[in-house]
Amino acid sequence: MPQELNVADLRLHSDAFSGHKPIPDKYTSEGEDVSPPLAWDGEPQGTRAFAVVCHDPDAPLVDGFTHWVAYGIDAATSSLDEGTDAVVTGVNSAGAQGYNGPAPPAGHGPHHYYFWVYALDEDVDLEPGLTRRELHERIEDHVIEQARLIGTYKR
Repeated sequence: MPQELNVADLRLHSDAFSGHKPIPDKYTSEGEDVSPPLAWDGEPQGTRAFAVVCHDPDAPLVDGFTHWVAYGIDAATSSLDEGTDAVVTGVNSAGAQGYNGPAPPAGHGPHHYYFWVYALDEDVDLEPGLTRRELHERIEDHVIEQARLIGTYKR
């Protein structure tokens, strides 16, 4: 039986941008296309691992656009450095493993990029290359808390 989801204490933040503020070009396809630095605190007791996802629900696709799927993050970790490769990577919506920065259609207005961190009650042994949906299916019963940081970007 899945544990109850606690949404009280876990917080996600970045030194690169604040909540609901623009993501700097450096972290987009128009810049260096590297993942932004992320940090979290307030992880719940019993956390054994973390997973991170970046998703743009505003993309003109049926399921939005997944920019990053990262997992296999040790419970002792409380941050990911800019451009990190210290994670197991899944497949983004471009069909590649790793981070793929924001690149909304020109003139489409601001898009919202949801960076999620999931605290897991088990260090689930997951193979590289999972999609966002596959990751969610595999960790669903192990998420004990989640937090999000929303950044924006437009061209």
